[in-house]
Formats: sequence, structure tokens, C-alpha cells
Amino acid sequence: MNEKVLETLEYNKIKDQLANYLTTDRGREIIDQLRPSSKFEEVDHRLKETEDGANIVRLQGEIPIPKLTEISPYMKRLRIENASLSGTELSHITKLLRAVRTINDFFDNFQDEDVNLTVVSQIVSQLTLMPEITKRMVQSINDDGSILDTASSELRTIRRTINRTQNDIRSRMGKYLKGSDSKYLTESIITMREDRFVLPIRADYKQHFGGIVHDQSASGQTLYVEPSNVVEMNNQLRRDQLAERAEERRILAELTDLIRPYRSELLNNMNLVGQLDFVNAKAKFAHQIGAVQPEISRDNVVNLRQARHPLIARDKAVANDIQIGDGYRTIIITGPNTGGKTITLKTVGLLQLMGQSGLFITANEESQIGVFDDVFADIGDDQSIEANLSTFSSHMDNIISILNGMSSQSLILLDELGAGTDPKEGAALAMAIIDAIHQSGCELIATTHYPELKAYAYNRSGIINASMEFDIETLRPTYRFLMGIPGQSNALNIASKLGLSKEIIEKARAFTDSENQDINNMIDELTAQTKRAHDEADQLDEQLTDSTKLHDDLQNQFTQYQNQKDHLLEQAREQANQVVEKAKISADKIIADLHKKQQQVGQSAIKENELIDAKGALNRLEVTPNLKKNKVLRKEKAKHDFHPGDEVLVKSYGQQGTLIRQEKNGAWEVQLGILKMQIDENDLEKAAPEKKAKQKYQTQVSRTRSSGMSPTLDLRGHRYEEAMYELDRYIDSALLAGYPSVTIIHGKGTGALRKGVTEYLRSNARIKSFGYSAPNAGGDGSTVVKFK
Repeated sequence: MNEKVLETLEYNKIKDQLANYLTTDRGREIIDQLRPSSKFEEVDHRLKETEDGANIVRLQGEIPIPKLTEISPYMKRLRIENASLSGTELSHITKLLRAVRTINDFFDNFQDEDVNLTVVSQIVSQLTLMPEITKRMVQSINDDGSILDTASSELRTIRRTINRTQNDIRSRMGKYLKGSDSKYLTESIITMREDRFVLPIRADYKQHFGGIVHDQSASGQTLYVEPSNVVEMNNQLRRDQLAERAEERRILAELTDLIRPYRSELLNNMNLVGQLDFVNAKAKFAHQIGAVQPEISRDNVVNLRQARHPLIARDKAVANDIQIGDGYRTIIITGPNTGGKTITLKTVGLLQLMGQSGLFITANEESQIGVFDDVFADIGDDQSIEANLSTFSSHMDNIISILNGMSSQSLILLDELGAGTDPKEGAALAMAIIDAIHQSGCELIATTHYPELKAYAYNRSGIINASMEFDIETLRPTYRFLMGIPGQSNALNIASKLGLSKEIIEKARAFTDSENQDINNMIDELTAQTKRAHDEADQLDEQLTDSTKLHDDLQNQFTQYQNQKDHLLEQAREQANQVVEKAKISADKIIADLHKKQQQVGQSAIKENELIDAKGALNRLEVTPNLKKNKVLRKEKAKHDFHPGDEVLVKSYGQQGTLIRQEKNGAWEVQLGILKMQIDENDLEKAAPEKKAKQKYQTQVSRTRSSGMSPTLDLRGHRYEEAMYELDRYIDSALLAGYPSVTIIHGKGTGALRKGVTEYLRSNARIKSFGYSAPNAGGDGSTVVKFK
């Protein structure tokens, strides 16, 4: 695709708007290199990728991608054996690792949506997860590049010592800020000089304090003195700070060596996340400008339905239907200036470039684009003083280049063809150029002022006239594109509307030859017919909308009637049952009375089977309500429809097991891990079957070591802060290990640990539910945690 047409049609402005939706440096690189493709399969692939992104934005908002800095310079440095990355550089890599984990989790959850992703799923499947490295980096490096206390136990110990020493120094020096010594200070503060704690002392009283002078004020009235009783403590603090820096350097070197073998995986992940960021941007940009996915024609048939220029506000742009390539391959648009001819050319060209770049276009659904090997455009005045070119010469230079570079698969856009020279010669030259382009088989849209081209287009096969509508009543263009109708000369009509005398208008008409008058009359008639067709189409659209609304209303009312009818039938059955119930009660009383009388008189005239038959007849009068649609009852019944081999939840233990067989006493033998237990049926509930994934992302997992862990964490005997830290690490490990649930043993004691565990679990978004264990499994001394 030639670069000149990208500049002419303002393609880069579209890329600039698209870049506003990016969050990664790699995504910006992709947009910088974005160009329209001339290959059908590649265009189709790009548009399907954007379709995937649009579905994700519609259902989930967007793919969660944070701001990411390009890491390729860091990866180049890792090739040097002893090179060590800084905390800031490692933080950027940590953000990437965390983003990959988040994106993978996002698409695992997205499988529940009723949408199949065709292209994005292939990108996600190539991401490489590094769980152990990710965990180590997250617990070591903060987002700002600082090293966390959790990076190593040695660093945590050193920093605690530093904090304790600093507090001791402040406490000891704080005594000088109060009492009689405060009068010797210029300010009641403790400050720092050369990384040591000092006091601002009036120069006159230096001997009173003693110690070491580290600095003085500009006036010399204040000395910054380190009191002698804190000198050794400051020395110790300095030693600890040096130890801290040494440990930090050791940690940075260790983390650098940890990721060094995974340079290619990290670069590949960066590239894949950048592609997903680009997909996000395309989808969000399309949503913002109201763009839709176009269909693609292998025969380069362009059919834009209600197309509008993407750089013009939606409420100001006039939408038009534009077709070319089916029945005619050349369109000649005639008409006056400021009517919208040029913007129509730019709309067709820019939407075609967007579509071939994989971007959605600003048109209605079912619009169609072609896949051209190149798009050429000669639009605007490229007059160059430096090159000594006139307007006409400049246009001719562009057109010659186009004629030399075009093929049968090209799209050519020419504005004001033949302008800038003698009208007769310009018209003749324009017709000759159109003939040459048309015979090559490519598609052409040209605008012109010359009336001779109206008849030319009318008499040529495969060429059609078109124009921009002009409202004679308001003397303003409507910017509506009229296919099949040449542009009309409105000079005399406009002059008449403006008040020019009737005699002058009639004389002017007399000077106009009869052929031009016939053409204008024909155009008048065609314009009127087209306007009537547009008006009728608008009326039919309104009628169709009203009919659709009426149909929907009737359908809703019919549905409500059916639901109400079923409800009334159920009510009638219930009322009938109430009547029968009353009758049964009365019948039971009668039968009981008969039994009583029979026993009293000792007679056998009333037979038992007759009494039973009579009661059965009464029972048959009862109408059972229709419970087939009762979802609650059906669901509850399904939960207790047990069969050997079913997966069940043992409610008292909060654990899943498998049914083996049912015992004679009604209890079931259940396999719980390596244990077999007899469980009462009321304590069982069918486990929800796992949803079958609609798509399977074959994610690669790279581990630095094998990991094994217990499904139980015992926090008893730990201090509160240590227990919370261990809990946080354990939950992360359990999630990475894929455990569905774990048990946290915190004991009963004072309840502080139990409360801390509860508050942590409540604040963790990855926890699905939690609760105390069963009474026979620890009760409120332990908590069972289930993950999402």
C-alpha cells in the first residue's frame, strides 16, 4: 500500500485515536507498524481478531491489561553473565508476570460465556505461565521498584533492627527537645546530616552539648551537632544500613539470575500481551465510534450501507449508501462545490483502508468491503512553489503515477478530474483518463464539474453517474449521495430564488442550448423521482417499525395471558383440593362413627372392604397440582437422587467424596480420599458437576522446582503478625497448586488468631466461601476455605 494515500486520506489520524486506548509499549509498537493488508486471508484474520475483542468488551468490559513498560532492553542486558537488573527494571518484569497470570485467569473464567473466540484464544494459548517465578518476584519487588521485607528473612531482620535503632535514637535525642536543654536549640526538631541524626544547636552553646558537628547554617548561627550519647547508636545504624544495602544487592542479583534462563519466554509473553492490548484497543475504539464488522468480498464488491466519515462526529456526519464493483466499476460524481463530493471520496477510501487493517468501519451492519492490492487517491490541491508546479501540473503528475502503478485489483479516487485548465480540453482529458482506467478493470470513483461527463457516463457500459443532492428551496446542499443521477446545474434556479428579474432569467435560458435544457429537465425529473422514492422508503421504515412494535406488544400480551391461564388453573386445582379435603374429613368422621356403632352392637353387616372402597373413591376426587414446573422441588429432588459412583458433598465435613454402595440401614458408604465412611443420607448432597470448558487454552507452565504442600495449615503457637504472613503465603501457594479447598487450624485460645484469619479471608477476593469445621473435626478451632 503506497504511503501517499495514507497521508491523503488521513489514515494516521485513525491510528492516533486508536493509540489512546493502549496500555503497553508493545501495543504502541504494533500500531506504529500497522498498515492495510492486500491479502484476503490476513484481512479476514485481522477482522476476526477484532470481532473477538468486541465480544469480550461487550460481555466483560475488556481484557485486564495493566500499563506495561517494554522489557526488551532488559533482556538484552541479561545476555551478559554478571549483569544485574535494578529494582525498577525487575518491577517492570514482575508486572508482566502478574499480568500474564491475571489474563490467563480471565480467559479461564470467560469460558463460561456463550461465545467462541476464534483468534484471541490462539494468542492466549501461547502465553507461558511461570508460577514459582511469579510468586518469588511478587513477594520480593514492589511496583515502585523497592525491595519488600518479604524478599528474604535476613533483610526483614536487618530492617527491624534499623527501625528499632532509629526509634531508640529519636527517643534519646527527644529528651533534648524538652526541659531545660531546649533553650539551647534554634528549633525543636531532630534532623539528618550525612545520614546521621543531629540537633540544630545555637553556635554559642556548642560546648554545652559536646558531640560531633556535622554541618552549620549559612549564617553560622546554627550548628548541626550529633550528641555524644548517640554517636555509637548512629554508628550501629550506619552499619545496619550498609548491611541492608548489601542484602538488597544480593537479592537483586539472585532475582536477576532467576529470570535469566527465561528471556525468550518473557519476550514472547511481552509480545503476546501487546497483541492482546492491540485487540483491546481496536474493540474499544470500534465501540466508541459506533463501528461494525464489515463483510469481505473476494470480487472487490464494495457495498457501504449508511457509511459516514470516521473523523466527523456522529451527530454531524451525513450517512450515505455507496456501492461499486457489482454491475459498474466506475462512478462519476458531478455537481457544484461544497456539496460533499470530496468527503464522499475520502469516506470510501478511509473505510476501505480501515477494513483492510482489521478495523471495524463506521457503517451499518452487512456492509461489504473489497481487498484491493492498492488504493490510489488524487485529492486536494498539491500545488508546489518549490517544484514550480501549477495546480493542473500537480494533478497530472499524481495521475501519471497512478496510471503507472495501478492494476486490475486497485481502487482509484480522483477529485476534480481535469480541473485547472481550459474546460473543453479538461473535459476531453478527463474522459480519456477515465477510459484508460476503466479498461484496466480496476474500480474508480471520480468527481468533476464538467457537464460533458454526464452524457459520457450515461453512454458507457459499466460506468454510472452520481451526484450530491441540493435543496433548491433552502439553497443548501443536503450532502445526500444520489446514485444514478448526474449533478444538476442550479445557477439559474438559485439566481431566481435570490430575486434576479424574471426577464434576465428567461434570456439566460434562451442563451442555453436546447440539449443542455433537455439534460437539466431530465435531471430534474430523476431527482424528483429519487426524492419520492426516498420519502416512500422512509415512510415504509416508519410503518415497519410501528408494525414490529405492535407485534412485540401483542406477543408479550399473549405470553402474559398464557402465564395467567396456567396460574388460574393451578388456583382452581388448589381450591378443588380444599373442597375434597373437607369432604374426606367428613367421610372419616362418618366411617369412624360407623365403626363405633358396629362395635357397640356387635353386628357384621358393614364390611371392612366396603369402607375402604368408599374412602378410596373419596380420595380419587382429589386433583394433584401440577408440580412439574416447580424448579425448587425438582432441584431439591435431584440433589438426593443418589446412585453408586455419584460425586457427593458431605455437608458436616465440607468435603467431596464418591458413593460406593447403600447399606441396609439406609446410610451410604462414601470414599473420602483414602478413607471409607458410612454417612447418613440426610448429610449428603450431590456435588455440582464441573462445567465442560467450551475452549481449552493449552497454556504452557514452566516451573523452577517441584512443589508439594499440605491441604492443612496449622497456625497454633505463632505470633499474630507471623501467622498473618504465613496465611497469606499459604493461600497463594494453595491457589497455584490448584486446591479446591484447604483447612486453616487457628485454635480457640483468646480468639485473636481466629478473628485475624476471618478478617483476612473476608477481604481476599479469591476466596469463594469459608466457615468453621464440623464439630467432630475441630469446630470453631479451624476454618474450611473454598476457592473460586
